[in-house]
Amino acid sequence: MFTGLIQDIGRVERVIPGGMTDLWIRTSLGAASFTLGESIAVDGACLTVVERTGDTFRVQAAPETLRRTTLDAVRPGDKVNLERALALGDRLGGHLVSGHVDQVSTVLETRPEGGSWVMVFGLPESMAPYFIEKGSVAIDGISLTVNTVGADRFSVQLIPETQERTTLRGKAVGARVNLEADPIGKYVARLFLLQRGQAGGLQTGGVTEAAVRAAGFGAP
Repeated sequence: MFTGLIQDIGRVERVIPGGMTDLWIRTSLGAASFTLGESIAVDGACLTVVERTGDTFRVQAAPETLRRTTLDAVRPGDKVNLERALALGDRLGGHLVSGHVDQVSTVLETRPEGGSWVMVFGLPESMAPYFIEKGSVAIDGISLTVNTVGADRFSVQLIPETQERTTLRGKAVGARVNLEADPIGKYVARLFLLQRGQAGGLQTGGVTEAAVRAAGFGAP
């Protein structure tokens, strides 16, 4: 698990295609101290450290990872957001992030607002049920707050700290990004679908809208 708080901007040194695609990444996090087999999020995708030396480390991306993330297009020289896995007892400064990218989206619009930077992204129809205003989303591994939600898009705002410490500010219109919805929202949506018999034809006595309202949530 991760928190969505980026610890370093790494630089891709080598990309070695094959049955598994090897990525060598340079970092200031002290790669020599990494444990072989530990998890690290690379632009929001959870990968496994399989080799390390000096200030670089190697991870492997399986074909499914390449199909589901932007790592299929990464090239030497590219910058990537890095976060080591959450340790028990650490502060959870962002939100719970699994590192399992749901879908790739694209930047639709960017603009300044005060000292912040507003970014609008496409919202895939399949992910729309998991998005709410002021909810959480991980974009390229960065924990962000959803500002607005439309039928096919959503927006976030980057404070100066986020602009400085991540790669997102440099993304232009049309750039691709990795999206991971808030896992809590995904589980809640799944319960509603199960109740309505819309998830694999299953029917259970899960959470219902009436039960949620009876518990005091939502409009009276």
